[in-house]
This record gives sequence, C-alpha cells and structure tokens, in this order.
Amino acid sequence: MPSVPKSTIANRLVCPICGNDEDFFELANDVLLTSYYRQNSDGSFSHESDASQTNGDVLLFCGSCEEDLTYFHQRFKEMIF
Repeated sequence: MPSVPKSTIANRLVCPICGNDEDFFELANDVLLTSYYRQNSDGSFSHESDASQTNGDVLLFCGSCEEDLTYFHQRFKEMIF
C-alpha cells in the first residue's frame, strides 16, 4: 500500500529555531487586570469575572525554545478563532 504524504498548511506558524508548530505564548507589557468578586453570606468571596486592558507591547514567543517570534504576531492574531 503506497504511503500518503503528510499534508502541510501553507500559513502554519513554525518556529525557525526549533521547528515547534504547536505551543506559543504571549507576553503583554503594561497590563491593567481587574478582578471582580462577590462576598458570600458567610464572609467568603467568590470570583465573578476578570477584565484586562493592555497598554503596552504584546510579544509572541515559541512555547518550546522561548525564541522571540513577535514578527509573526499579526498573523498569529489573525488566526485566533
């Protein structure tokens, strides 16, 4: 039985240093994070929601080798669904 070649996706982001194409992380500078809580009748608190506002740069990194991939960030943002 002939082998079927693995299909590739042309716009798949791949780290040029280590070849990682699955794990990435963003680092946001100057972020305001607001967490909302409700106090319960027994005096404890329950987390309700969070809101964030990024005022600085947002950087993109490889989740494997931690290479700075910020130059791919615009394409990364366009592919988040």
